Amino acid sequence: MIFFNKDEQLENLGNGILDATWAAFPTLARNQIALTWVIYDPPVLVNTGGALTPNAFWEHPVRGFTYRGVERIYPASVVKLFYLVAVNEWLEKGMIQQPSKELERALRDMIVDSSNDATSLVVDSLSGTTSGPELPIGPFETWKYQRDIVNRYYQSLGWEEMETINICQKTWGDGPYGRERAFVGELLENRNMLTTNAIARLLHSIVGGVAVSSGRSQAMMALLKRTLKNLPTDGEEDQVTGFLGGGLAQNAQIWSKAGWTSQVRHDAAYIELPNQRPYLLVVFTEGKAQAKSKAILPFVSNLVAEAIASL
Repeated sequence: MIFFNKDEQLENLGNGILDATWAAFPTLARNQIALTWVIYDPPVLVNTGGALTPNAFWEHPVRGFTYRGVERIYPASVVKLFYLVAVNEWLEKGMIQQPSKELERALRDMIVDSSNDATSLVVDSLSGTTSGPELPIGPFETWKYQRDIVNRYYQSLGWEEMETINICQKTWGDGPYGRERAFVGELLENRNMLTTNAIARLLHSIVGGVAVSSGRSQAMMALLKRTLKNLPTDGEEDQVTGFLGGGLAQNAQIWSKAGWTSQVRHDAAYIELPNQRPYLLVVFTEGKAQAKSKAILPFVSNLVAEAIASL
């Protein structure tokens, strides 16, 4: 069972938003966008610092809409959200020695600045593996099994949305070398793959305060918080401009993790508008033209905000 309920009102609104997006961006193919949208109707039980027990939280129904939400897509840096939760789980269970200053710095830089170098340390800390030259067959098999530990953790949650995902690779600027290149596969068949539904469920657990623990969920929320004011104007990616935050008024609040390469542009966000229902929105776009476009995600985000105001 998917974690949200579908309903006619959201189906109509969601399909209308997609139709408007295709009309505005005719080069965006039907199979180059995926979307999951979850609405928190009153009484709101998210972003309360974990006021509910996990059982009570998961039994509380929420409404949602999804388009191609089960399609496996290369997630770029959105995968860092999964590594963030996993590290907090490892720390909670004592699987990593209590946090070092370096691990804390890496977690912050991985989420706030989307640093790939920081993510490398995080993945090494999670798996007990390191990058380097190619390995002989036996040691490489052991290395691969260790690196797969994050996949095993998410499978162990028993969430239907996690059954098809793959999250065992580091994120790169230029790409993997040595054992990392061998691990991703000749045809990149072992690269990271996520669905918008899987991301929505993980983000839902964080904003619900039930990811690992209420305290750790709040700490993760603090790292995900974005500002919509005084954004840099130097053209650098800031995870707001050209993403979902770019379609919001400055009085909105957003917690998000974006991802982009030359082939994809994605964002996953929890959003609060003044005097409106809070909501969660994950939008993935694929293709070179879409990856370059800083207009599509803000356009979708603006239409969703308008739809929320109409509820």
